[in-house]
Amino acid sequence: MTKPCVFIHTNERQYLGALVSRHSLLRNSQHREAFDVKIIHTKDHPFLREREGQPFLREGGSRVWRYDDLQSFTPLRFMPPELMGYEGRAVVIDPDIFAVGDVWELLTRDMDGKAIVCRSRTGSKGLDGCMASSVMLLDCAKLTHWRAKENFTELFERKRDYMEWICLKTEPRSSIGKLEDRWNDFDHLGPETKLLHNTKRQTQPWKTGLPVDFTAASKKFKATRPKTWMRPLKRAMLGWGGAPSHYQAHPDRAQQNFFFGLLRECLAEGVVTEDQLRAEMRENHIRHDALDVLKQTPPLPA
Repeated sequence: MTKPCVFIHTNERQYLGALVSRHSLLRNSQHREAFDVKIIHTKDHPFLREREGQPFLREGGSRVWRYDDLQSFTPLRFMPPELMGYEGRAVVIDPDIFAVGDVWELLTRDMDGKAIVCRSRTGSKGLDGCMASSVMLLDCAKLTHWRAKENFTELFERKRDYMEWICLKTEPRSSIGKLEDRWNDFDHLGPETKLLHNTKRQTQPWKTGLPVDFTAASKKFKATRPKTWMRPLKRAMLGWGGAPSHYQAHPDRAQQNFFFGLLRECLAEGVVTEDQLRAEMRENHIRHDALDVLKQTPPLPA
């Protein structure tokens, strides 16, 4: 029987987060010997780099593929079934997701015959039927059509739209089961949270003060939404220039303390070395005052 596995997909910019995420999954499980945790890294899959600078289909238009984009790892979330030999159970998560509860509960839950179990996106994307593929429980035997390299190539052949792919709109809705929000808790850390997801890139707590290094997704104009047509007026009246040029402090100190509490344990256990942390700081992958923040961060409850 194939051993269940949690896959964390990442790139160089988010690799430290992936290491902290892996630590959290093992730390907070009473069944850590029963499953594997593996990191899928963009550097190990050359087909992503080979498309550098080429246009691909996204939301009906063209976008240029950038291998060094903050989220260039997203096509890899469709790779676990192939890596599992299309057998057994897998969970795939983003590198900015950290376990608060025991992921074994997710790996072993009743999938009610579904191929995929995940939650809906929030906001306009959720209303449009977009599913949050950032955390997915997968029955790999039911996903033999998931072939990441081939599906990625179809984006550049304009046979597949990136957003439809990422939102799971290319999958029969009958094959997707509903996941409780607590298993992909968007920027909320509460007693019920099982997996904390720091989705708001501009306030990820390990990035505070660094120059923003991602391109914000373009927003479709919705004439019927006051929030959309008020935006130009707000800029004119208040001098607001849009997105900030630097990452902002996370509004919830508990979420900052949770991440740095985990990172503190990673340093103590040798999962991450101080030299590695300093190198990540030089690359602007983690805030430059990280060592000072670590000193001020209380240890996490055992």
